[in-house]
Amino acid sequence: MKFARINGTVIHYQLTGASSAKPVIVFINSLGTDFRIWGAVEQFLADDFAILTYDKRGHGLSELGDAPHRIETHARDLAGLLDHLAISRAVICGLSIGGLIAQCLYALRPDLVSALILCDTAHRIGTADSWNARIAAVETAGIASFADRVMELWFTPDFHSKRPDELAGCRMLLVRQPPEGYAAACAAIRDADFTETARRIAVPTLCVVGDQDGSTPPDLVKSLAKLIPGARFEIIAGAGHIPCIEQPKALSMLIRDFTKTMAGASHG
Repeated sequence: MKFARINGTVIHYQLTGASSAKPVIVFINSLGTDFRIWGAVEQFLADDFAILTYDKRGHGLSELGDAPHRIETHARDLAGLLDHLAISRAVICGLSIGGLIAQCLYALRPDLVSALILCDTAHRIGTADSWNARIAAVETAGIASFADRVMELWFTPDFHSKRPDELAGCRMLLVRQPPEGYAAACAAIRDADFTETARRIAVPTLCVVGDQDGSTPPDLVKSLAKLIPGARFEIIAGAGHIPCIEQPKALSMLIRDFTKTMAGASHG
């Protein structure tokens, strides 16, 4: 296990395959998860990329730090971690809140971003009322009180019926996240609007969504892609909100194809 104190907060991270010959991909996890959700994708991409995963503050093994947080807080954590590891430029792949963090990182430190992969996310997610209700539920009844509903949004009916053991594990992953960190991240999402940031993105961008995503549906993710000049939009069949768990091969193939297209364009 690797830890670094970034902006006064201890961040848990993992860097694999580091080499000057390999491009770096950074994976940012979603709300209520930690970096383990990227494990299968890492296996598919390990031969071609150096891969940095980390637990955002208040999740996994990373400290909460001083709350409340904003998405900018998380983006500055990632910038600090990249500087700490002497990674000067990377492809940034963010899922859900991770996609908001990726957009914010581009706004704050575009020098660090060679491309963006915005996975099951948007420029703005949910409403103030919906996030305030979620925070209240965390504080009064705990994450377990709504975990089954979240599983319905995260995964397809097929996943529920055919992969019950993995479903149970993912539910455990959610309910074991620190409630204070979960609530702080909900507040950060509530207060985030990157509509204008998206319009100014000037690096290659891939927007991806599961065809059965109940949290950020395809039309919402498509609206983000339309804001970003030249963005590519792809739908993954047979996936909900967490395609890196449900359809990791399909997501990995899109990532590999996108990065090859980027490389070809840079030499064109």
